[in-house]
Amino acid sequence: MKKAFFMGTIMFVVAIAPLAFAIDGDDLLKKVDRNLNPESFEMYRKLMNIEPDGSKKEFIMYSVKKGMDKVASVFLSPASEKGRSTLRVGENMWLYIPNVGKPIRITSLQSVTGGVFNNSDILRIDYSAEYSVERLEKTDEGDLLHLKARTRAVAYHLLKMWVDDKRLLPIKIECYASSGMLLKTLYFKEVKDFGGGIVRPAVVETESPLYKGYKSVMIFAKIRAKEIKDEVFTLTFMPNLGSLR
Repeated sequence: MKKAFFMGTIMFVVAIAPLAFAIDGDDLLKKVDRNLNPESFEMYRKLMNIEPDGSKKEFIMYSVKKGMDKVASVFLSPASEKGRSTLRVGENMWLYIPNVGKPIRITSLQSVTGGVFNNSDILRIDYSAEYSVERLEKTDEGDLLHLKARTRAVAYHLLKMWVDDKRLLPIKIECYASSGMLLKTLYFKEVKDFGGGIVRPAVVETESPLYKGYKSVMIFAKIRAKEIKDEVFTLTFMPNLGSLR
């Protein structure tokens, strides 16, 4: 879209499309975030790591999230992981291990479960908290958002997010390093009505060219809005996360 301005006999043409697209794209991304999760909620997840030979390792986690950038989880199984908890506040992440007794710092590119999902994927905050929209395009698969990290601390420098333009939910996300290398692809599947107005994919699968033959799957259950106190998202509360269930 262009606007023309006249001064005497001279016409000036000003292109305003990039600004309009940036505003529309960021608004769309915020709607995607809210459609994926309420602003404050609890949920259960099963995370499966699948080896090239077909063997699996499974984890069950209870998680709570508040606002754009606070999320905490506790492992319920397997027995070897039970009671471990994780906390993310903005770009900062910690892991609490009961027999250690003191939270330790972890990074977004590490993984508390192993497999293809890293800590950034497992402790996912709002996409709009970490990324801004550089470009929005229409494709046969839906709206395509080109996202750029707001800081260098995030796990992925660039994302390409395909969005269902009717449900405003992600279909697929490609995650890239600053070099342009594709690190992994996330697939959002099996849209389900969880009740309370929450309709979103119940399954997220990921694969990576860096881990050929490996796959990780996250299955969501019992997502519901819940008011969570701020004190839950502190280091001192990490040993007590299980008490919220």
